[in-house]
Amino acid sequence: MAKDNSFDVVSEVAMQELDNAWQQTRKELVQRYDLKDSGARLELDKAAGVFTLTAPSEFVASQVQDVLNTKLVRRHIDLKALNWGEPQGASGMTIRILGKVIAGIDKDTAGRINKDIRALKMKNVKVVIEGDKLRVFSPSRDALQDVISFLKEKDYGQPLQYANYR
Repeated sequence: MAKDNSFDVVSEVAMQELDNAWQQTRKELVQRYDLKDSGARLELDKAAGVFTLTAPSEFVASQVQDVLNTKLVRRHIDLKALNWGEPQGASGMTIRILGKVIAGIDKDTAGRINKDIRALKMKNVKVVIEGDKLRVFSPSRDALQDVISFLKEKDYGQPLQYANYR
């Protein structure tokens, strides 16, 4: 019996690159003319993977988000990896917006991916959900390549990477 080939479907964010983008954004907030004295702040809780943006208005907050998005794109981090919440009122007539970094595939999304792969009705392709990732097996490498190209066309609301291809 031939050994099955496999690959993992994961959703990971390089935290060091995220930290670098955050540091660059903070420097630009201090140096950029229109944001210098605005009172806008951007903090990152690395352990929880949460950005906290505090700004005097929604307009300034959107400018800070644009600066951060630019830095993230330059560091090859997909913008879908960051989920911004709704603006909330904070003390001192400011607003606060929380941005959560999406890492790992939740059970609902994993189930949708599994269902979509099974709907392809490809022969001998098996999917196993292992915590926050999926492992796809098949004796045929061509079938695995077809699954990867199919998943790249779909949008699951978060970036997907394909690792451990063997």
